Amino acid sequence: MEEVYEIHAMRYGSNEGRTRQENFLEKVDDHDSVMPLDYYIWLIRNENRSIVVDTGFDHKEATKRGRSIMMLPSERLSQLGVNAWEVEDVIITHLHYDHAGTLQDFPKARFHIQETEMQFATGPWMLEDRERFAYSAEHVAELIHCLFSQRVRFHQQDGEVAPGITVHRMPGHTMGMQSVRVRTRRGWVLLASDASHYYEHWVRRIPFSICWSREDLVSSYIEFEKLSESQDHVVPGHDPMVRQLYPVSLDFAGNEAVRLDLEPNQSLQDIFG
Repeated sequence: MEEVYEIHAMRYGSNEGRTRQENFLEKVDDHDSVMPLDYYIWLIRNENRSIVVDTGFDHKEATKRGRSIMMLPSERLSQLGVNAWEVEDVIITHLHYDHAGTLQDFPKARFHIQETEMQFATGPWMLEDRERFAYSAEHVAELIHCLFSQRVRFHQQDGEVAPGITVHRMPGHTMGMQSVRVRTRRGWVLLASDASHYYEHWVRRIPFSICWSREDLVSSYIEFEKLSESQDHVVPGHDPMVRQLYPVSLDFAGNEAVRLDLEPNQSLQDIFG
């Protein structure tokens, strides 16, 4: 039987200096205006289990890439009462540096990933600068160590992680990008992750600047609508607007952690028309 879950989006860092043009593949209006990017991980939980989606990156990687993080993803999880060392299942949406670092902080976890993403990150595509720069060789190597410890579960296209939690391949941003579908009290919510960095990407069908296949990415946008209850049940991977739309998870964390299983305070139809 399907189970029902809470979903918490937790910001652990940000990139405040990005411009709109840096965030879109095509020329856009107001291209020089600032468009900040948030770094999130997600916690899916009920009385039976806690599952983490993505593992972010650490202070070393932040310094290397000129990024800013407030705390480690594991520290953000601890604010919600979750010990990363005890987590048994982690979904990795894709292997870009900001989604697949800090694996060592989850020593008991089994990592769920699309088989095509591992092929992509360890294949000839990494000889191309435009594909390789968003990956960390250290992160990929760490996942390979987990594989040899039998702690990786590969999915092909669609797969179930737990009752009421499924993964779905959404190629375009990378070859093996996957989104996560979760049963909540308000219906099926789709954690798009980087299949859509911002709401604007999929609502207006303008891809993010890092795009392995534009055709595949637009096809993934169409899949969003099949898998979610409505526009308001799709959650992008980096949009600061998420923290404005949803109720906070804990008062002491402010809006650094918000509840995606609760209704947003405004409809996307009202925002984008």
